[in-house]
Amino acid sequence: MYVLVGLIVGGAVALMVGADIPPDQSRYLAIIVLAGVDAAAGGTRAALEHTFSDRIFVVSLMTNALLGAALVWLGDQLDLDLTTAVAVVFGIRIFQNVAALRRRYLS
Repeated sequence: MYVLVGLIVGGAVALMVGADIPPDQSRYLAIIVLAGVDAAAGGTRAALEHTFSDRIFVVSLMTNALLGAALVWLGDQLDLDLTTAVAVVFGIRIFQNVAALRRRYLS
């Protein structure tokens, strides 16, 4: 839960500061934010299932962010747009975790 609050507060602070992100780096930031949302949703699900481990959470967050950014970089090197593919994968994972949370709350 703290991670989700941290993401929201961090996003609000970034919007208030008005930081400019270069267009060539915006795709990397988008993928890293999706990795963070995925980790937050997965961590919330694990916490509700009483299987949460902070070590697994941090490793999952870092691995997903680095792997996602690496795939986008590889796509840039090969002149392919892999950003969409990585975003779809993270999107599917986020929706699966949110669906599991919804099922847990509604049943």
